[in-house]
Amino acid sequence: MHYWDWAVLIGTLGLVVLYGIWKSRNSVGDSDDFLAGKRDLPWWTIGLSIMATQASAITFLSTPGQAFSDGMQFVQFYFGMPIAMLFLAYFVLPIYYKLKVTTAYEFLEQRFDVRVRTLTAGLFLIQRGMAASISILAPSIILCAVFGWNLALTNFFMAVFVVFYTISGGSAAVSRTQELQMTVMLGGLILAFILIVHNLPEGVGVSEAWQLAGAAGKTQVVDWSFDWNDRYNMWSGLLGATFLFLSYFGTDQSQVGRYLSGKTLRESRIGLIFNGFIKIPMQFLVLAVGVMVWVFFQFNQPPLHFHDGNKALLKGTPQEARFMALEQQDAALFAEKTTAITQFTQAQKQHNAAAAEVVKQAIQDIEHRRSELRAQAEGIIKEVNGGKEAKDKDFVFINFVLAHIPKGLIGLMLAMIFCASWSTTASELSALSATAVSDIYRRLLAPGKPDEHYLRASKWAVGLWGIFIVLFAIFASFSENLIQAVNMIGSLFYGTILGIFFTAFFLKTVGGKAVLLAALITEIIILILFANNKDAYLWYNPLGCGLVMGLSSLLQLVWAREKVAG
Repeated sequence: MHYWDWAVLIGTLGLVVLYGIWKSRNSVGDSDDFLAGKRDLPWWTIGLSIMATQASAITFLSTPGQAFSDGMQFVQFYFGMPIAMLFLAYFVLPIYYKLKVTTAYEFLEQRFDVRVRTLTAGLFLIQRGMAASISILAPSIILCAVFGWNLALTNFFMAVFVVFYTISGGSAAVSRTQELQMTVMLGGLILAFILIVHNLPEGVGVSEAWQLAGAAGKTQVVDWSFDWNDRYNMWSGLLGATFLFLSYFGTDQSQVGRYLSGKTLRESRIGLIFNGFIKIPMQFLVLAVGVMVWVFFQFNQPPLHFHDGNKALLKGTPQEARFMALEQQDAALFAEKTTAITQFTQAQKQHNAAAAEVVKQAIQDIEHRRSELRAQAEGIIKEVNGGKEAKDKDFVFINFVLAHIPKGLIGLMLAMIFCASWSTTASELSALSATAVSDIYRRLLAPGKPDEHYLRASKWAVGLWGIFIVLFAIFASFSENLIQAVNMIGSLFYGTILGIFFTAFFLKTVGGKAVLLAALITEIIILILFANNKDAYLWYNPLGCGLVMGLSSLLQLVWAREKVAG
């Protein structure tokens, strides 16, 4: 990487950290300030903070790769977000504000008992700790792939910076830093789109590029077909993902902590709704960047496999010759596609729909054959790599950035990815600390201590969770595209957690004993289902929620009748 890129990268990241520390320099007076801030943020800071928490490095690494391979359909995953945000803003947020809670789980003890509060907080800590590890892992994978660094050490140094400014200013430092981080992220994303279009051949603009992507089936946004095993269609987005977002934004402390720091209920409500309606266009833009990268590689031959580290494993092995043979076939396919694209462009200019349709089918056939070649290449690498998966979707965008973007701007693109990672990880560390201290340590392990004790414990908790996510990232292995891995981990727990909260909100006759047992049974069922079918993971969110509510109601009814009969 050129020294200009290093200067831009280090300068941008240094500015972000110093900005957050400076803006929050007087924000920590006691443990409540550290864990929740002074509750004085305006709606735009809340909205940007919520978006930055969700928009991790995985968003800017994996999502373009997802679009490169599968097109725009992943955007359907976010169609349920406006519904979830409106529901939370008008039905859930007022409850939290009325109770003046530090974490969402405090409410559960008031509604049920300490056992339900502890179970729910524990489920959150497990799933959010794992998800935070992926937030750190994503940019570390980039650095290791590009510079050959050690993954464990890279994870460690990535976490150190986040832990530093999170401890320095607590929740307020996280939210204030995210203002600038979100600006860098959106600016980098728009710049990436402009640079891709600029690098396309003369005469190929956004319209022509989009038509070409459409010919290959990359621009289809909505899929109305219903299939339990189809991860992304209109129904899984509107139904399954809505419940995921209800749980994530309504019960996950990494998000609840962001909007509970608002000046007023109105400011927090506007911030939530702002996020709900801006997220879909933002995600559309991220996916569109991935589609445009695909278009770019129709005029510039792409690698058969984008992960150079994986390809390096083949050197000197018997499988190397097989891989090279696949690369030769891929080069021949690229030449065939170049001809087809030229014919398609001419047919479009001549408004010859019949000819364009014929060539469109040819392009889709070539894409299918290339997908098969890529799958074979992954299989060869998997053989050499001891059976470990060899997916490369997460490396598509960074491969383009490093190979085809001018010097200096590469540093800005990398800064965008690092800002995304830090913003999410800082929120997660703040939330993990708040939940561990407020819901477990202060409530069960060390009640009645002076506030200075809990302030120190909160800072120690940030550091300890930083160690946990680094260790988990070292030893965990994710065969899935990273953006899907995060959603899968969430879906293992969010349905159960949401069911507990919905029971608390809407089933006033159900007690703590019934909801506790129902939640335990439900979580076991979800884990068994996931072990047998990962593709249906979005549906485990409404299923988990419904099971907790249904089972707890049934158990409460049975026990009430037994009591009457006794």
